[in-house]
Amino acid sequence: MMTDIRGEQMGRITVDIVLADNREVVKAAPEDRIPDSVKHLTVQGLVDTGAARLVLPQRAVDELNLQQAGDVSVRYADNRRETRPRVTNVWLSLCGRDGVFSATVEPNREDALIGAIVLEELDLIVDCPTESVHPRDPDMIVTEIE
Repeated sequence: MMTDIRGEQMGRITVDIVLADNREVVKAAPEDRIPDSVKHLTVQGLVDTGAARLVLPQRAVDELNLQQAGDVSVRYADNRRETRPRVTNVWLSLCGRDGVFSATVEPNREDALIGAIVLEELDLIVDCPTESVHPRDPDMIVTEIE
């Protein structure tokens, strides 16, 4: 576990997310809630506000039969670069909110990585002191327009 500058322990924020192939969700139900007839799975995700995108483990992509939509270049913390598959039409539910995203596929990853794009789109706030994620407004997504 990491520590902050005062030497106190800092936890990693992990959440459970529900994933499905959005093409199957659209076919099965026009309403907001995912029906039981659609294949979906719950995956543990690490919330990382320093990451931009959604990263999924290969096993989740395989289980949901998500289709590859090209490749992306990935730069790791050690400056190593790799090419990884990119999938689209990823239906994701977190904190009672859902959206459709693209994702980078990481072959040896066990959990998902939830970056800022998902958090922003679902209007979720990361509360570091309580190590939790919650909607900014419990009733609806807030859009700011200038």
